[in-house]
Amino acid sequence: MILGRIARFGLVGVINTGIYYALYLLLQTVLPYLVAHVCAFALAMVGSYFLNCYFTFRTRPSWRSFVLFPLSNAANFVITTVGLYVFVQHLGMDERVAAIPAAAIAIPITFLVAQFTLTGGGRQRRLDEPRELSAQPDAQRTV
Repeated sequence: MILGRIARFGLVGVINTGIYYALYLLLQTVLPYLVAHVCAFALAMVGSYFLNCYFTFRTRPSWRSFVLFPLSNAANFVITTVGLYVFVQHLGMDERVAAIPAAAIAIPITFLVAQFTLTGGGRQRRLDEPRELSAQPDAQRTV
C-alpha cells in the first residue's frame, strides 16, 4: 500500500513539476525569477492538492485539508526557494534550469508531510468509504 502511494505521489510530482516549470518559464518572461517561482509554485500547488487527494491518497477533498495543504508544502517551498537561490547565485547555474534540481531535493519531505495532511493521520474519509460510516468516531476509523 505504501509503495503504491509513493509511486502515485511520484507521478503526481512529475506532473506537478511540469506544470510548475511551464508556469515558471512563462512567468519569468515578465517577472523576476524569484517572483515567477513564487507565483508558479502557488498555482501549481492548487492542482497538486486535487491530484494528491483523488489519485495519490484517495481521499475526499475538504476545505480543512485544502487550507492545510499549503502548510504541508511549506518545507517544499523553503527548500526549493533556497535551492533555487543557491544554484543560481552561488553555483552559477542557469536560472531556467536551476528549478529542477531544487525541486528534486524537496520530494521526500513533501511526501511525508502531504500524506499526514491529506489523510489526517488516518482521520480523513477515503473516496471509497460510504458516507454512512462517518458516524463512527474519528479515533476509531481506519484508512
